[in-house]
Amino acid sequence: MEVENRIVMAPMTRCRAIGNIPNSLMAEYYGQRADAGLIITEGTSPSPNGLGYARIPGIFNKEQVEGWKITTEKVHIHGGKIFVQLMHTGRISHPLNMPEGARIIAPSAVKAAGQMWTDQKMLQDFVVPEAMTPEDILSTKAEYVAAAKNAREAGFDGVELHGANGYLLEQFLSPVSNIRTDNYGGSIENRCRFVIEVAKAVAAEIGEGRTGIRLSPYGVASDMPPYPEIDATYDYLSTQLNSLGIAHIHLVDHSSMGAPVVPLQIKQLIRKNFKNTIVQCGGYDKEKAERDIDSGLCNLVAFARPFICNPDLVERFKMNWPLSTALKMDLFYTADKKGYTDYPIYESVPA
Repeated sequence: MEVENRIVMAPMTRCRAIGNIPNSLMAEYYGQRADAGLIITEGTSPSPNGLGYARIPGIFNKEQVEGWKITTEKVHIHGGKIFVQLMHTGRISHPLNMPEGARIIAPSAVKAAGQMWTDQKMLQDFVVPEAMTPEDILSTKAEYVAAAKNAREAGFDGVELHGANGYLLEQFLSPVSNIRTDNYGGSIENRCRFVIEVAKAVAAEIGEGRTGIRLSPYGVASDMPPYPEIDATYDYLSTQLNSLGIAHIHLVDHSSMGAPVVPLQIKQLIRKNFKNTIVQCGGYDKEKAERDIDSGLCNLVAFARPFICNPDLVERFKMNWPLSTALKMDLFYTADKKGYTDYPIYESVPA
């Protein structure tokens, strides 16, 4: 797949999907930013069980597929490429954010520390999730595959599996959240098994070249403390993902927002192990992005917050125009267009 430039719009939860259904406001938002070489959407649930946050979209029913078609058509009209990020939140959830009949499931019945927002009762503590049975593992894997198939029907160019930030896939990777004693817990190979099986099954459904994954080694989001085998876990995982031939690994480093730094050595190790596209994300400006691309550390660089308040970020980079820093952080997760589609483009003054 060819992209117009090496600039990726990173996935960012924005909570505008009323009733968990993508809408025309979201299509306008992504369409405004379609100059990016690749857009990766906000986390989108492959299952009712994965709808952990208020107002996040899904892609597991017909209405959601039809809603996403508005976005993909808008992006493609502008010549852009767009992947949907499949995000099952696992234990990072609350019953008040879930539809009727949905369950909060995770590798093990280990409660996450902290709270999350609910529209009904504001901040609430996380709850103890149900440990997934062998049948749950099979059905959840099938939900990822069905969601990937739905993504293609909705017009997406591919999917990115969210294996970062403490959500379901990463919950399997960590011995803190995964204390299983079966083939999906214990050893590094067992803890990586579910992630690899999901990636393999999705790639078999829609093609390796349309399948990517996001990882966050050393990330602490969603109560994911460090553990001694981190390097060995991602060494093994990236080698196995390389053997699957999937399109990309997307590495996120949240140290610019106060999280621990992802060591350069682990980034270099994953780069060595994985022969296809590497996307790096986290605290980048144009100069640092060009250095890391030129050095071979990555092929593409993803930008998150700069894309929020600079819908014309690609043009600003191209023309060396100054970037806006006028982020309306209090409007990141609200429900309407304010702080979403109302950021202005740069108005250059002719000589």
